[in-house]
Amino acid sequence: MEWVEIDGSYGEGGGQILRTSVALSVITGRPLRVRNIRANRPNPGLRPQHLHGILALKELSNAKVKGASVGSTELEFVPGKPEPRHIKVPVKTAGSVTLVLQALLPAMAFVGGSFEVTGGTDVPWSPPVDYLKHVTLHALNKMGLEVELETKRRGHYPKGGGLVAGKVELWVEKKPLRAVEWRKMERFAGISHATNLPAHVAERQAKAAENRLREFYDAPVGIEAEVSRSLGPGSGIVVWAETDSLRLAGDALGKKGKPAEVVGKEAANELLDALETGAAADKFLGDQLIPFLAFAGGEIGVSEITNHLLTNVWVVERFFGKVFEVKGEIGGQGLVRVVRKVDV
Repeated sequence: MEWVEIDGSYGEGGGQILRTSVALSVITGRPLRVRNIRANRPNPGLRPQHLHGILALKELSNAKVKGASVGSTELEFVPGKPEPRHIKVPVKTAGSVTLVLQALLPAMAFVGGSFEVTGGTDVPWSPPVDYLKHVTLHALNKMGLEVELETKRRGHYPKGGGLVAGKVELWVEKKPLRAVEWRKMERFAGISHATNLPAHVAERQAKAAENRLREFYDAPVGIEAEVSRSLGPGSGIVVWAETDSLRLAGDALGKKGKPAEVVGKEAANELLDALETGAAADKFLGDQLIPFLAFAGGEIGVSEITNHLLTNVWVVERFFGKVFEVKGEIGGQGLVRVVRKVDV
């Protein structure tokens, strides 16, 4: 079978290229070669969290792999016959649990199985676990994909130690997703958490977000304040808008010296910016849905066209040829339409 060749420095040139391409290799059974992995980053090559995602997909698909080591800038991945398994991914750092799951979930949709991933649940430069559970999975459920996910323990930078478990049902009925704009605001919800910190931190984050949202919308607001213990301290908040279409969200992380009120307001402002565009999906959801949209079909309006989104489109089309039509410029509102649904 012909190799799929991917230039890992294309577009935003980050780990997303790797996650999407290896997942699609498992789904299609096509061997994959990725060169120039993260070539333009300060520390090029595979980082631990990327490696763990690859090894999880190797186990799921009985693959043969070359170049699977930290710092490697080339990878060869030859999938075997995938089997539903219970995959354990032990990220021993605060490497992002949700980025590992971005690799695992598309492949598991076609195989089934369950997972346990340890690492960072709420860390910089990656979706918080509450975003994945309440925003991304909500959209995937509308597309016919059922995923259970439970946060058993939170993990923050630098100690990690979070634990997320769940299972993915085989994706049988692939429902097209048509979500271009939202027209009705039903309610706001969210989760504000504080780990190894006083309860008032979570409560103040939640209150600040609620106050900010109420300045602009007359809709019910229910933000849960959660306090827990883990390996190290940390806090964060995810707030989302329940609309007549999808959920849009904003999030923020706490850090030493950053008042809880600033954290809450930051998350609310990010959500308000997305809502103001009228698009059905925020910029983060837009790029996360790309691999799934290819198989389900449909179209989505996004609050912002990002490099991440365009790079994900490019990776999908390296496997299948022309699949998407993207209208809009980077940094502006846009529309992503499936012009040729993929069948595997």
